[in-house]
Amino acid sequence: MAQKLLVYQSLWAMERRRPDGHEWALDEKLGMIRDAGFDGCGVRFIDPPFAREVTSFLRKHNMTWQAQCYPQSVDDLKPVLALVNELGADHLNLQADVRPYTLEDCVPYIDGWRKLAAEEGVELHIETHRDRMTTDLFFTLHLLDRFPDLRFTADLSHTWWGGNSPDRP
Repeated sequence: MAQKLLVYQSLWAMERRRPDGHEWALDEKLGMIRDAGFDGCGVRFIDPPFAREVTSFLRKHNMTWQAQCYPQSVDDLKPVLALVNELGADHLNLQADVRPYTLEDCVPYIDGWRKLAAEEGVELHIETHRDRMTTDLFFTLHLLDRFPDLRFTADLSHTWWGGNSPDRP
């Protein structure tokens, strides 16, 4: 498989959350993403009307997207995969919204999600993310030992870079 690096802007990160309630319109956000030269964006596929609107814009502008989801069970992935089959996606970006304590507790989730995605012909990536299965990078390395071909989406904003630890300046 050929390697490729796609750089996506998160639509979630485009939310301004200003106290005055002023928010950019969706088409403004998407225009800014396009004009900044991103390959595309991450699109929440848990909201079908939103996903349809965003992917329509991206398709019209020859951009790509990752389908984002946050399953808490294996079966939570089924409606997301149905929407991916309808709208397409470069890949499915899964934030595992579970917090198993041991590696073995993770296996049924990852095996189940991978099986469902493979049955639908959808490439699956697990996102590194705080407060999720992959919150700890050492634990994530153990996941890679167990699943050496597991693909990841690196959300570097959730990675500790130093500077705020009591043990480091």
